Amino acid sequence: MSFAMHDARTEGDTEVMNEINMTPLVDVMLVLLIIFIITVPVIKHAVNVELPAATSQPQQAKPQTLQLSVDAQGAYFLNEAPVAAQALTGVLQAQAATEPQPALHIHGDKAARYEYVAHAMAAAQTAGLRKIGFITEPKPSKSTP
Repeated sequence: MSFAMHDARTEGDTEVMNEINMTPLVDVMLVLLIIFIITVPVIKHAVNVELPAATSQPQQAKPQTLQLSVDAQGAYFLNEAPVAAQALTGVLQAQAATEPQPALHIHGDKAARYEYVAHAMAAAQTAGLRKIGFITEPKPSKSTP
């Protein structure tokens, strides 16, 4: 018995195959697809459940928004009605006692001294208002000709 040594250098098959054989992969994917097509209708079954009936009513009470304006002279206006500076805390306490508690939006005039706006914020804090916001106007955008 003789064994012959196979020398790869003498033949033309010296190149390495650098491609993936896609046929087995496609076969496996098709088998999985068929399995899923068959098993999904079997798995998807509904259970009949009689659910209880409940009534729900939308919440009617929406918190109102208080508009507190401070003009350039330091006068206060609550929802466009004038309010004296000494009575501001009492008026805001009456509003803070309502349920749900309203939000306070402070409109401060650009020319108003900070002292007047700070007094309004202190009165709102003393009254117990928790939602306080400042309303400003956006800067005018520069238009390009």
